[in-house]
Amino acid sequence: MFQRFNNRRTLITILLIFLIASTGFIIGRWTISIVGAEEGYEELKIFSEALSIVKKNYVEEVKPKEIIYGAIKGMLSSLDPHSAFMTPEQYKEMQVDTKGEFGGLGIQIGIKEGMLTVIAPIEDTPAYRAGIKAGDKIIKINNEFTKDMNLHDAVSKMRGAPSTSVKITILREGWKETKDFTIVREIIKIKSIKFKELEEGIGYIKINQFQEQTSSDLSNAIEELMKKNITSLVLDLRNNPGGLLNSAVDVSSQFLTAGKLVVYIKDRKGDKVEYKSGKHKTNFNLPMIVLVNQGSASASEIVAGALKDWNRAVILGTQTFGKGSVQSVVPLGDGSALRLTTARYYTPKGISIQTTGITPDIIVKPEVKEGEKTRPAIREKDLEKHLKNGDIEDKTDEPDEMIPVEIDEKNDIQLQRAIDILKTWKIFKELPKAS
Repeated sequence: MFQRFNNRRTLITILLIFLIASTGFIIGRWTISIVGAEEGYEELKIFSEALSIVKKNYVEEVKPKEIIYGAIKGMLSSLDPHSAFMTPEQYKEMQVDTKGEFGGLGIQIGIKEGMLTVIAPIEDTPAYRAGIKAGDKIIKINNEFTKDMNLHDAVSKMRGAPSTSVKITILREGWKETKDFTIVREIIKIKSIKFKELEEGIGYIKINQFQEQTSSDLSNAIEELMKKNITSLVLDLRNNPGGLLNSAVDVSSQFLTAGKLVVYIKDRKGDKVEYKSGKHKTNFNLPMIVLVNQGSASASEIVAGALKDWNRAVILGTQTFGKGSVQSVVPLGDGSALRLTTARYYTPKGISIQTTGITPDIIVKPEVKEGEKTRPAIREKDLEKHLKNGDIEDKTDEPDEMIPVEIDEKNDIQLQRAIDILKTWKIFKELPKAS
């Protein structure tokens, strides 16, 4: 068993790295009991009657498995936005996603105003090189209209074996007509870690997603940066949609001493499971700043929350996504699986970030220049049927926060502010003590 975390009426966008699950999961096989006569019998009887009527009277012959799959999909979709049914093929794809490598186009997608929309192309991928842009509407996939198509189905249709092609029909703002893009699939490798040295001994590490190898990649990155005698670090978790829970705990362990509570989860019965930092060869204890924004979700929020609660780092940026729920992936007998929300998670201080997110120590919003292309910042509270926090009242009537679609490093005010703070930190540390 392995651990994984992973609109406003007219706006439903789930930030989903194409072919990557952004929510967190606990994967395991549960004991499934048959619903007894005392619980749900009448409802099951109604379902059985409806199934029988459809099988006997529908105008065309139907396959029982397709009907059952459709019913299960409907059942899960009536819950929260992170619960879903996965066919055997989709379940296999989800397992591949945690490896950070897959065959596809390389785009982030979501659903905006009922239309399949490109959030952003992933740099140096087939979609990026083909000229796909953030905000593009995907009208068709291989001539099939995408209206009312869910994200999983869209992902499945665009994913495929390397060297095969897929045609997507795009409508872009300002275009009078749609345009077809035929793109050849490639193996898309999502690097979980990018790192470099910034100015004056400041190290920079960006975690794109929490995968199986992220902790070891982080350890290697820290070792390489330490060889350059860095004196502080910027850990960038912006637009990181999450990933594996154990990866988030292992990452946190590299910045905390062993035995520190990183996160705990609690189910509806109140049963509690704690996850603590372990011993790690890398025990990085230099000053650090963690960058977060509205795209920092799930596992990213676990790391940011733990480092904030233990006063280990300064959190800088904007309010995070606010996904504080845990999904259990339950394999079924035919190879399909349920992704079911089964618990909420809490920071070491017992704070539920569901719908609220992590509040940075220093709020720094990205600059929006006049005429610059923007998009609304979507968070958990904007998703239909999201779980309520319970401790606070959701403020879903707040105006949309508009953010730039793309930001160059030279215009990255959040990163520049982090650098300035770390420089100041170093200056004050080196000041002689007053006599």
